[in-house]
Amino acid sequence: MALDPAQITRAVALLTAGELVAFPTETVYGLGADAANPAAVAKIFAAKGRPADHPLIVHLPGATWVERWARDIPQAAWDLAEAFWPGPLTLILKKQAWVPDAVTGGQDTVGLRVPGHPVALALLQAFAATHASAGIAAPSANRFGRISPTSAAHVQEELGDKVALILDGGACQVGIESTIIDLSREQPEILRPGHIGPVLLGEVLGELPAQQQSQGAPRVSGSLASHYAPLTPVRLIAPERLLDFLTLERHAGIRCGVLAYDQPPQAGMPHLWQMLPANPAGYAHDLYAALRHLDHQQLDLIVIEAPPDTPAWSAVQDRLRRAAA
Repeated sequence: MALDPAQITRAVALLTAGELVAFPTETVYGLGADAANPAAVAKIFAAKGRPADHPLIVHLPGATWVERWARDIPQAAWDLAEAFWPGPLTLILKKQAWVPDAVTGGQDTVGLRVPGHPVALALLQAFAATHASAGIAAPSANRFGRISPTSAAHVQEELGDKVALILDGGACQVGIESTIIDLSREQPEILRPGHIGPVLLGEVLGELPAQQQSQGAPRVSGSLASHYAPLTPVRLIAPERLLDFLTLERHAGIRCGVLAYDQPPQAGMPHLWQMLPANPAGYAHDLYAALRHLDHQQLDLIVIEAPPDTPAWSAVQDRLRRAAA
């Protein structure tokens, strides 16, 4: 989707004035503020209803700005940046002393990434032309804990006039948030799974990174037990139990919405049924839009056919567990 350059100019002016601008990335839409301006960053937390100790990811126009924000950068960070940036990978690194606590949640680390969306990159490059920090802090552009937005319409629905400008870049290509890998300690560790999985990361690192948050790991976005959640309650049901469960719900008068990838709708089932792709990338791309659609249908329950418990599905499994928590 082509974007009027005047919109980029307007967005930079608003960010410079300390306002919020929503913009598309390849993962989800972000709610952006000048990351070097603590007062502007505070507006992100107010608009989202986000706890102040939750760190934000700083988006950069390229890897050359990493040293402005981070120190003691290991070679692994440069290797991963070369392999996957621009793209859906966030690196957790030791922060420079000047980086605002508002961005890091008071921690000594900072999350950095270069997004792989032409609108995001155009915005970041234009912002960097007049701002030495070149960083835009941007969590997902939704109310805290809710379903992340994958279109401009979703941002408008979530935040309305709390954001000064929404840059419309169409539907997000990936559809779930970036992989987050901690490189601030000796052992690389995945703190949030995403589109870039451990096997791909391991090919660059020379070893598979650890895949679960250990004691003392930095706090990161999307790590709460309940997150990415619709207002309608969610249940994850094993495929072999799905039809029996839905039959019981029907007899109890419970109106369900169903997200399935393998089990097609059954005759006589009154539930609202939605099929998602049976592959991890396609499922992830469609997931949040599907959840948002079902959340609007005045349902009693959203029932999700649990996808396979395999490494390829780990990012989707993570989002579903948190939505159902």
